[in-house]
Amino acid sequence: MEKPAHIAIVPSPGMGHLIPLVEFAKKLTSQHNLSATFIIPNEGPLSKSQSEFLDSLPNAINYTLLPPVNFDDLPQDAKIETRISLMVTRSVTALHATISSMMADKNIVALFVDLFGTDAFDVAIEFGVPRYLFFPASAMILSLCLHLPKLDQMVSCEYRDVPDPIQIPGCIPIHGKDLLDPLQDRSNDAYKRVLHNAKRYLMADGIVVNSFKGLESGAIEALQLEEPGKPPIYPVGPLIQSGSVESNKGVNESSCLKWLDGQPCGSVLYICFGSGGTLSSEQVTELAMGLELSEQRFIWVVRTPNDIADATFFNSHGHEGSFDFLPKTFLEKTKNHGLVVPNWAPQAQILSHRSTGGFVTHCGWNSVLETIVQGVPMIVWPLYAEQKMNALMLAEGLKVAMRAKLNENGIVDRLEIVRVFKGLLEGDEGEAIRIRTQELKEAALSALSNDGYSTKTLDQLAFKLKNKI
Repeated sequence: MEKPAHIAIVPSPGMGHLIPLVEFAKKLTSQHNLSATFIIPNEGPLSKSQSEFLDSLPNAINYTLLPPVNFDDLPQDAKIETRISLMVTRSVTALHATISSMMADKNIVALFVDLFGTDAFDVAIEFGVPRYLFFPASAMILSLCLHLPKLDQMVSCEYRDVPDPIQIPGCIPIHGKDLLDPLQDRSNDAYKRVLHNAKRYLMADGIVVNSFKGLESGAIEALQLEEPGKPPIYPVGPLIQSGSVESNKGVNESSCLKWLDGQPCGSVLYICFGSGGTLSSEQVTELAMGLELSEQRFIWVVRTPNDIADATFFNSHGHEGSFDFLPKTFLEKTKNHGLVVPNWAPQAQILSHRSTGGFVTHCGWNSVLETIVQGVPMIVWPLYAEQKMNALMLAEGLKVAMRAKLNENGIVDRLEIVRVFKGLLEGDEGEAIRIRTQELKEAALSALSNDGYSTKTLDQLAFKLKNKI
């Protein structure tokens, strides 16, 4: 009797990539009776949150760590895209040995990698295992990546110097300066790594993308146009985190939710720049003064500014911090309508709370999808990676967000902060955004319903995997 179908998954490091891949694996295991193993490249011990997250996986999903790779030969200023891509490349031999030993007792029906992991395809080819790309970002970014080899040939200068907006198939036109960070310097190794992986996307037997038709219909339709050599595209989103990643955060969690319980419905702005997002001292001051002047209710997840040397301002319990870098009277003046929390807050619970009326977000894709599923209007404030592209799609393409504009010094000043904060919670533009956000929430729930498009797409993929089509 044939062994049950099993999938091997090679994720990039970082929770932002790991969470949607785990949610994808959970759906395949719980709804389609597959099992899965995460095979994790790394450069040393996992973080506490990564270990706890992986240790809490359901029984049908296990994980194994590959031997750590050495980066001593890399320059100090090597970009994250170079490091992540090389982490997979330098783990290929170990991955080969791991897959080889797994095949002795498991029926491996596919190898999934994420956006920087295509060098692992060579191992799948050698063992005759179907290979798939899991793309944890938007369909717009996927469309750009598939278009990138052509763009690379067509454009000779830096993309930011191209005078006209760049047309990405199925998407709103984007100025070169707003393309994702590793595309901003074509001489840097990070650009070469992104291009290398993008070219290899065509080697996949299929590409799974964490988006849905109601959100990105233009990009998904363009991606699904049949072209010679292009893999089939499977939009299965929104895949969002179920359960908390963090532990020992009980004090922050209970204080946030208790405080929210006492606020009027739809009145609170939640401000958080993701797990890796920090602001300069000047920007933190302007944000604080803008909050004070706007008089809006808020929960602000604060981290030490990125230009202060000592970046740990909370103790080992993660909740008793000194906010010396905030304006002197800010906490006193806002204590009746605002809550400042250090480092972490229970985002899923805050976004789903009736008192939350808006989210000031850095536009990380996981946060965007969580927010849309809860129907919360956004103020977009992109910081790095592909976030400018996400912000443009949300604010200008879908019109479900207001955009905080930078001044000539690259700062969002206090008056601009007052404008967008009041505009979202009190103005006509905010009301129009709320209506459109509710429509997107309904589209997301529809996509995930039993006969919704994303559910049916996942069913088709699971059938293909189990029957080795």
